[in-house]
Amino acid sequence: MNKLLAALLVAGFASQAQADVRITEWMYSGGSGEFIEFTNLGDAAVDFTGWSYDDESRLVGGFDLSGFGLVGAGESVVITETEAATFRLDWSLADSVKVLGGYTNNIGRADELNLFDGAGSLVDRLAYGDATIGGPRTQNASGRATTEAALGANDATQWVLSSVGDVEGSYASLSGAIASPGMTSFAAPVPEPETYAMLLAGLGLISFMARRRA
Repeated sequence: MNKLLAALLVAGFASQAQADVRITEWMYSGGSGEFIEFTNLGDAAVDFTGWSYDDESRLVGGFDLSGFGLVGAGESVVITETEAATFRLDWSLADSVKVLGGYTNNIGRADELNLFDGAGSLVDRLAYGDATIGGPRTQNASGRATTEAALGANDATQWVLSSVGDVEGSYASLSGAIASPGMTSFAAPVPEPETYAMLLAGLGLISFMARRRA
């Protein structure tokens, strides 16, 4: 009984610490320039030191994402080909939204987005192409997933164009593009206090029973 309870608690803590970062939005052309958004859908912060992005060439280290630093649970971060300040101004983004500008991959109508962690392992991939692979043509409007299950599935047919006031809270930028950079409706909820209380109570019970056996 003790071993079973301990295993459940360990599994619970492991789940709390598991990283789950996904590509959550992209636009290949329009507005103040193309951009790609990544979101930490897990419930623990992720250190982006050594992480990188590349397009269909799939080269680890293509564009360094270390500048994002620690990305909190539910936090969305953005890379763009324009200067970060220009992008922020166009989309009226607060300083709290992390933006890395100046990447030169220049994704096109049909391309691939690849996210790698600090060890060089593939974290997420999205191949898209409105003529062959399928998916929306993200010109002047970003692509967004229709469901949470579509994230990480590498199936662009499950993505649609953003529209003003959609579930992502998309809006028009000063330059007229439509998207919601820096926010996502699929962000992980903060664990309820009851969850922590239950885990702590379980650990206390294990400690008590271990002392009795001793």
